[in-house]
Formats: sequence, C-alpha cells, structure tokens
Amino acid sequence: MLDVLIMVVAVFIILLVLLQSGKSAGVSAAFTGGSGGLNLFSNLKERGPEKVISTLTLISAVVFFILVIIKLIITQN
Repeated sequence: MLDVLIMVVAVFIILLVLLQSGKSAGVSAAFTGGSGGLNLFSNLKERGPEKVISTLTLISAVVFFILVIIKLIITQN
C-alpha cells in the first residue's frame, strides 16, 4: 500500500513540475546569474496559480520524502 502511495505522489510531483513555467534560459544561467540577472537563490515573487503550483510542489516533495523514510523504517524492522 505504501509503495503505491509513493508512486502516486511521485507522479503528482512530475505533473506539477511540468506545469510550472520556465524561469530561465537554462540551468547554467540559473547558477551563473546569466540571462537578465536571474539567480537560483534569489527571492522569486510568484503570484496566483504559479504560487499555488509551487507551494503544492514543495508540499508534495516533503510528503514524498517522509513516505520514503517511513518505508525505510518499516522495511528495516
């Protein structure tokens, strides 16, 4: 049952990531600060649906990691 829940959360995270709009020209631009001064660690001001999708992605990722840790604990006992 836990395996199925982990897979469902993983698919949900993938869908949420695909729904997010692109924020840079590429991964290297995010780290180097290229493409208009965009920085990976800068404070992004998201509004409306972008903020909801971003928040859901964060929450889903936390739930995913908690489920994986629970599964690890269960399988070790």
